[in-house]
Amino acid sequence: MKRQIAIVAGGNSSEHDVSLRSAAGILSFMDSEKYDCYVVDITGSHWTAHYGDERCPIDRNDFSFTASDGRHTFNFAYITIHGTPGEDGILQGYFDLIGMPYSTSDVLVEALTFNKFALNNFLRAYPEVHIADSVLIRRGQAMPAVKDLITRLGLPCFVKPNAGGSSFGVTKVKTADQMMPAIEKAMNESDEVMVEKIMVGTEITCGCYKRGQEVVTFPITEVVTEQEFFDYEAKYLNKSQEITPARIAPETARRVSDLTKHIYTILGCYGIIRIDYILTGEKGYETINLLEINTTPGMTAASFIPQQVRASGMAIKDVLSDIIEGKMV
Repeated sequence: MKRQIAIVAGGNSSEHDVSLRSAAGILSFMDSEKYDCYVVDITGSHWTAHYGDERCPIDRNDFSFTASDGRHTFNFAYITIHGTPGEDGILQGYFDLIGMPYSTSDVLVEALTFNKFALNNFLRAYPEVHIADSVLIRRGQAMPAVKDLITRLGLPCFVKPNAGGSSFGVTKVKTADQMMPAIEKAMNESDEVMVEKIMVGTEITCGCYKRGQEVVTFPITEVVTEQEFFDYEAKYLNKSQEITPARIAPETARRVSDLTKHIYTILGCYGIIRIDYILTGEKGYETINLLEINTTPGMTAASFIPQQVRASGMAIKDVLSDIIEGKMV
């Protein structure tokens, strides 16, 4: 019998609709000879399975649903929520409680990688991982003086939600009078805001996943944007070039691949992750600076990971099957 797979999407952040597009991509990529797949949209307390034309409430006691032809259960949850509760450990904790295997890293890894400031400071223990300086601001706490932020981090700098994605709420701050409006904008997305020193160089991103006991990296993508930075319009409104494989020296590509595998192993990740970097310095001898780790990266046909899988010569349905079967043993 085919395994029954829930493609869990939606979520409670500004990335809800982006997540549903990823779910549609994953649904199209799955091996239909092995799996029957249904999208489950989680929005607040409304959890709904898409079963043909029916929209069936999920019973959260066991993550089942009842349709006109009876009760249905799942064997596996493929999580593609960008943001809370699927990328911050909350949903993973629920699935652990009910004994449902899932596609991502565990609760601790998800919570840590979702909190950019905590992740950066955890990885500072590893001198081979280069990370920009940053300051954390929490809602309700004393606000640092703008002049102190600028003295430490310089201008321009980035202001971003500490927990969030798809560049919602991110501002490239160029002048002192832009700082407070940027912090307020970021606070609309997260109760914590990170002000970060800017790094100027070549932006790249590298995906990887675990196949058996081996961490496999995909070809690296170079990002060239018409915008001030790789913001929402650049990502989703075709205002960027995404070049796979990246136009970087072979030795640099090897070092990026090795570092990506190393970080994946340090954290104890599972499933597909994507790590974004900025390369600075002389070509071929660049410093590899970590920007962000995405543990539920976009999965539309045009997203980075499907591009990279195609460039690798692998079939994405096989990658997804590796992830599912790796948790079913």
